[in-house]
Amino acid sequence: MQVDLIIFDCDGVIADSEILSAEVLIDQLAQVGIAVTLQDIRRDFLGRSFPTVVATIRQRFARNLPPEFEATYRARLLDRFETDLAPTPGIIDMLEALDRPVCVATSSSPPRVARTLQVLGLADRFGSHVFTASQVARGKPAPDLFLFAANQMNCPPARALVIEDSGPGLEAACAAGMPVLHYRGGIHLAGEPPVPGADGFDDWAHFPEILSRIENRP
Repeated sequence: MQVDLIIFDCDGVIADSEILSAEVLIDQLAQVGIAVTLQDIRRDFLGRSFPTVVATIRQRFARNLPPEFEATYRARLLDRFETDLAPTPGIIDMLEALDRPVCVATSSSPPRVARTLQVLGLADRFGSHVFTASQVARGKPAPDLFLFAANQMNCPPARALVIEDSGPGLEAACAAGMPVLHYRGGIHLAGEPPVPGADGFDDWAHFPEILSRIENRP
């Protein structure tokens, strides 16, 4: 197959940020008397939009979060980004050598993904080709965001390769009819088993070879 576009998720794929998000959320929930673990977050929240996360918390714990919870969480997380955010190992060198169009499709809010790419020095690399769940009716695991991104990039879905770290993201890509790879190199997935049935990798240095294999499959 021919890969004419590569769609990257942001958190956990471009930015090694999921562990920071988890730490901030765990701490902030503890302050209102709700205990969750990193495993809970991996299982239930990874790859989902913040409104979906809040709805899940409300349902599971039968609690309404304080009105200022989301704004405080976002502000605290961006503060952590300023000091602790890093790219996933090797992705910047890989992006510099990549020879085809790329874009970002993320469940993160527009301000968060914009600041993430600025901090990592990648804002110019992706330019306006950054798409968020706020632009579609349904977030991941629905296919809407990936289909929207491919349409905006003028690429047929079958020729867009998605790179994802989360279960909902992998489901969304499959539902969109797009080939997908599971990136497992983020800190938040350390020690986690591979997703059954998903082709994956954990080192960006191997990505060019993997891309070549995909394009040369009979």
